[in-house]
Amino acid sequence: MFSGRNWVAHSLYVFLNICSFEVSGGLVQSCGHIIPESPVLALGSNFTALCILNESCLDFGNIYASQIIWKIKNRVVPKEQYHEINRTVSSVTFNDTSSLATPLTCNILADGQIEQNIYGITVTVGLPPEKPKNLSCIVHQLSKITYPMTCTWNPGRHTFLDTHFRLKYRWLQETFPDCIPKDVNNSCTIRDVQFFVNTKVWVEAANALGKAESDPLILDPIEIVKLLPPHNLSVNSGILPTVLKLSWENQISDTAMKLKFNIRYRIMGDTNWMQVPPEDTASTRTSFSVQGLRPYTEYVFSIRCMKEDGVGYWSDWSEEKTGITTEDKPSKGPPIWRIIDVSCSPPSWTVHLMWKALKPFEANGVILQYEVTVRAKSSLSSPPEKYSVNTTDLTLKIPNGTYEVTVVARNRAGASPPSVLLIPASNSKAPVKNVRTLPKDGKLWVGWTAPNSYVLKYVIEWCLLSNSSDCIIEWQNEPGNVQGTYLKGDIKPFKCYLITVYPLYADGQGSGQSVEAYLQQDRPSKGPTVQTKKVGKAEAVLTWNHLTVDEQNGFIRSYIIFYKTIDGNETAVTVDPSKTEYTLSSLASDTLYTVRMMAYTDEGGRSGPDFTFTTQKFGKGEIEAIVVPVCLAFLLIVLLGVLFCFNKRDLIKKHIWPIVPDPSKSNIAQWSPQVPAKHNFSSKDQMYPEGSFTDVSVVEIEADDKKSFSEQDLKPFDLLKKEKSTSEGHSSGIGGSSCMSSPRQSVSDSDEGETTQNTSSTVQYSTVVLNGYRDQTPVQVFSRSESTQPLLDSEERSEDHTGGGDSTIQRQQYFKQNGVQDENSTNRPCFETMKQITSANEGDIVGFAQLQISGQSSQLLGLGLEKNTQEAAVSDALQASTEGQNVVPEIVEGNPPSVDEMPKSYLPQTVRQGGYMPQ
Repeated sequence: MFSGRNWVAHSLYVFLNICSFEVSGGLVQSCGHIIPESPVLALGSNFTALCILNESCLDFGNIYASQIIWKIKNRVVPKEQYHEINRTVSSVTFNDTSSLATPLTCNILADGQIEQNIYGITVTVGLPPEKPKNLSCIVHQLSKITYPMTCTWNPGRHTFLDTHFRLKYRWLQETFPDCIPKDVNNSCTIRDVQFFVNTKVWVEAANALGKAESDPLILDPIEIVKLLPPHNLSVNSGILPTVLKLSWENQISDTAMKLKFNIRYRIMGDTNWMQVPPEDTASTRTSFSVQGLRPYTEYVFSIRCMKEDGVGYWSDWSEEKTGITTEDKPSKGPPIWRIIDVSCSPPSWTVHLMWKALKPFEANGVILQYEVTVRAKSSLSSPPEKYSVNTTDLTLKIPNGTYEVTVVARNRAGASPPSVLLIPASNSKAPVKNVRTLPKDGKLWVGWTAPNSYVLKYVIEWCLLSNSSDCIIEWQNEPGNVQGTYLKGDIKPFKCYLITVYPLYADGQGSGQSVEAYLQQDRPSKGPTVQTKKVGKAEAVLTWNHLTVDEQNGFIRSYIIFYKTIDGNETAVTVDPSKTEYTLSSLASDTLYTVRMMAYTDEGGRSGPDFTFTTQKFGKGEIEAIVVPVCLAFLLIVLLGVLFCFNKRDLIKKHIWPIVPDPSKSNIAQWSPQVPAKHNFSSKDQMYPEGSFTDVSVVEIEADDKKSFSEQDLKPFDLLKKEKSTSEGHSSGIGGSSCMSSPRQSVSDSDEGETTQNTSSTVQYSTVVLNGYRDQTPVQVFSRSESTQPLLDSEERSEDHTGGGDSTIQRQQYFKQNGVQDENSTNRPCFETMKQITSANEGDIVGFAQLQISGQSSQLLGLGLEKNTQEAAVSDALQASTEGQNVVPEIVEGNPPSVDEMPKSYLPQTVRQGGYMPQ
């Protein structure tokens, strides 16, 4: 077992011994070689290579043929293709050389499994040359004495090898050097040849795999010559306007070769060439006159030549030369048409005559002027009107009638034939039928059905429809025997044309039949803009304008309306293109909708802008159906309320507008306590009906004797105290105080010397409280009112005039007598004061009824009043009750008056259960 260093040394030694050994002379010799050496192989053939090892390497390196490995471009060849011939020779076989690559190497696996290259070769794979084909030769004339011959051929397939071609030629008894192509492999030029001698020509191709020759070509070089074209060509105008004369020079002598020619020509600006008949130029010549040309037209000419017998090749065309024919009179009159404007006055016409400028080949020169003749057919005796103009239109104002118009174009050579137009008084002849159009081959074809009568010619009139420009009329004439033609004007795509066909007769004209047409359609430039005309609860009326003719770009076949809610699906509705309004139905109320509209032609559609609208919350009549009943109900309620208020006006007046007593109408000024009015206390006519008042109790007790009564008996007096405390806050401060009021100065407390004016200005109103308590005899009691309302001056003055001074004194005495209390008695308790009631004359008031006041209503009472006076007092009492007056009983000092002397009662006091109710 070798160590690592020893193993490397041994391997290096073996490698040096295998690869080479020293020979005499110091050269290194390989241990083997491959046969064949650098072969050239035919593509697809079989190939076998041999690797032969040297004997010296076998003995010295201990290597054998079984250790050989074949490789193609460093790729190992499968061992199935190996064959060991002996211990020094190994072969490899390839059945198809198309997969063989270079280099092919022979390698050996030495000791230590080290692979070493022994030898390598380069393998070339290709094809043998094919037989050249299509050999042809031509002799080019370079000058009058130089005629080289150039031959060309088809070299065949690519051989992948270096293939050499040679052009060989010889006479029958003489051989010439080969012509070797330069930089090409399919042509070669022989510098000099001899005419009138037969020459054999062929091509040879050769490479490493073989050779090939073309078929020989035997020819006379004069038969394959291509001459130079004639030169110095000139063109001159002839005597006639339709003839031009050509002249040229040939570049070969007539003695050397007879020639023939080709002459071509065209109109300047045209691409189509015309040619002079070959038989007219089939002989040797140097000039020729071309006839049948158009007058006053510029032509371009060119010429070529070849051998007269037709053997050989045509020369190239000569340089081009131009020439212009002379003028001739116009060949035809200008096409004429008219536009008639009927003025407001029917007897007059405005006729616009129009004619087209003649084409150059029709004008035959420069048109100097147009001569127009207008002749009235109805008046043959009148001379025709003649006009000379330089333009192509003329406007005339003529009377209504039938006219014949002729137009003649004139140039330097003469005048054209006249163009005649008949203008009838009316288009009474039969028109054409079924006018139709069809785009075809980039042109617009117009067809029609001819009328039954003979038509002299047709006039096809058309104009471009546009919103931005006027309709400029163009027209063309067509023979009467045709029923269709292409429009000859500049017809543009995506534009709308109005086409009208008129039949012209020898004695009149038929009315025109029109149709709109497009050469090519497209989608509309924009979509319709939709708006709402009316919006309801479940429907909306949409409106829009038609697209302009410039925006349509084709025939509008339909409109489609798309509408949807914010979160709903889009709905489409198709609308007839003639409509400008549509109603959307079955919409949701109070909903926002988005709507857009598309216009469609045959080529597609385009959408307009979005538009939004909101449906109404209520439909038509729904608001009225709600408002009208509500208003009627409100009016009915108001009416019923008015009726109720009218029927209950007294009750309403009582609570809302209480009647305030008018002091000016009071009788207190005439009342005298000395002569009180008598009252009828019979049961039949009671002043105070039973049940009008609640019981008013008068209790006679001592101040110190409260304990002898029960709490129930003393309760009314407690209520009286409460009312007293309440009344103090509302007291007006006029008159004496009640039994439980604080002492205040009244009118009667003043000195007797006060004037009558003072007395009448401040008046105390009192009422009589009548009732008994626990079988006690009722007594008359006066209760002082807290009212401070003064009497009016009118009432006082009237009393002064009627009563005199005595009555004034009596009133003052009355107030003094009945209204003044002793100062010592002012502070006495109410219970002691009430004891004086029992001392009244009980027999005088036996006839009085018990006074009662109900809890719900108050009745005004008064002594000495008649029945009607009592009713008036009731309303005064209602007024007093709303003002919150507090009235408390007051004891009158002295002897109580008799029944006949009882004073009248004003403002009767209303008393509620258990006490007094302030008024």
